[in-house]
Amino acid sequence: MPRSIAIASDHAAYALKAALVEWLHAEGHAVQDLGTNGPDSVDYPDFGYRLAEAVAKGDAPVGIALCGSGIGISIAVNRNPACRCALVDEPLSAELARRHNDANVIAMGGRLVGLDMAKACVTAFLTTEFEGGRHQRRIDKLTHPSSAKEPA
Repeated sequence: MPRSIAIASDHAAYALKAALVEWLHAEGHAVQDLGTNGPDSVDYPDFGYRLAEAVAKGDAPVGIALCGSGIGISIAVNRNPACRCALVDEPLSAELARRHNDANVIAMGGRLVGLDMAKACVTAFLTTEFEGGRHQRRIDKLTHPSSAKEPA
């Protein structure tokens, strides 16, 4: 089912982003490419914050964040309380991020994950629904940290 997807990367993952954008369009998705638009060095937080804002505002319900390792941009995205960004490098993690954690953004490392694996991760992410149930109370605690209780 076609989705609206926001995607952003730094320079280290620009090539992977460009290939994913082309593939996502071919799959029928509406893609908001939030940059960067070339291989010149940029700062991943700028693009992580831009992606997080688009998801938080509802411009796109889900996002894909890319940098060299995926780590830095995932930290930037997660600074926005409306985002739950999971760093993934294989499809099972992408599936579980949706099913158990209601992730609305996945992050991957352009220097670590090849195009075929990235496509497999994105497919798992986009085709998996949040399970809810016992996981919902945990998501509520992520959304509202002040409601979390001290462990026994």
